[in-house]
Amino acid sequence: MPKADINKAGWEQSEFPILCETCLGNNPFIRMSKQEFGRSCGTCARPFTIFRWNPGSGARYKATVICQTCAKVKNVCQTCLLDLEYGLPTQVRDTALATQSEAPTSDINREYYAQNMESKMEDGTKSMLQVGGKANSAGKEMLKELARTNPYYKRNRPHICSFFAKGECKRGAECPYRHEKPVDSELAQQSIKDRYHGNNDPVARKILASHAVEQGLKPPEDQTIMSLFLSSLPASATEVDVRTHVVNSLPHVPSSQLKSVVHVAKSRCAFVNFKDRASAERAAEAWANGLDMDGERLSVKWGRGKNGGAAKAVASSSMSSSTPPTVTTTG
Repeated sequence: MPKADINKAGWEQSEFPILCETCLGNNPFIRMSKQEFGRSCGTCARPFTIFRWNPGSGARYKATVICQTCAKVKNVCQTCLLDLEYGLPTQVRDTALATQSEAPTSDINREYYAQNMESKMEDGTKSMLQVGGKANSAGKEMLKELARTNPYYKRNRPHICSFFAKGECKRGAECPYRHEKPVDSELAQQSIKDRYHGNNDPVARKILASHAVEQGLKPPEDQTIMSLFLSSLPASATEVDVRTHVVNSLPHVPSSQLKSVVHVAKSRCAFVNFKDRASAERAAEAWANGLDMDGERLSVKWGRGKNGGAAKAVASSSMSSSTPPTVTTTG
């Protein structure tokens, strides 16, 4: 290999980008510019081929921001980083499907990982992300309800004119940017790496929180409540079974944040107690459509305990499976 090519080992070349219908646009005669090794991937930092195009009349020019290997690993668009099947942020999809990417989040070995994944996919090896592979039906129902079925071309609008925001734009109607006042919102504070890996994505959190409210899981105003009540458990379930299933269904909630699981076999219910309110809310969002366990659909409700502590033996044979009792806490 010539010396000039050694430094390019592992760099990605491609002929056409992986795009969602929205980013591709509604222009049937689209033209793209192509630049090999034009920028570094926003996630793995490898140089890759970038594409630039105008998706339609009145839209801004768009470009690819991550390499194709990273896009295939997470099944996302190279430009907007939204899931190609559901049109949702990866954090929403992975929360519903109880999956978590193993893609490295630090700079260490990221390039090696990308090259290794590219080699596996070329050999026909399945991607590490099997969308829906181990998801329960409740998670799939959630995604179907949240999925965007039609292109959302409004997302391709030009950016806001910074000169207009300062009152200095003199181009008027000829200005290619939007003449609107910018809205200071956390939804605009997104990181490519966070969106890709599904961590701390404000847009995803808003979608999940809104859906949980619609499903009757609005977080209680009492911030000391940090437990969720599960009912209609399988008759054969044990406390270990419930704990294991809870941990496996919450890959984005550290297991260390699970304080206790109190299983009441006689009433086929359980309390899941967390150490902090944020973890409890993430669990409620993930289980908004219920939780499947051994063929049974578990009902999920917020507990009514104090301080989110571990519940004592609270249920009796007369306990209603639809209304969680007040949790008596200890220590």
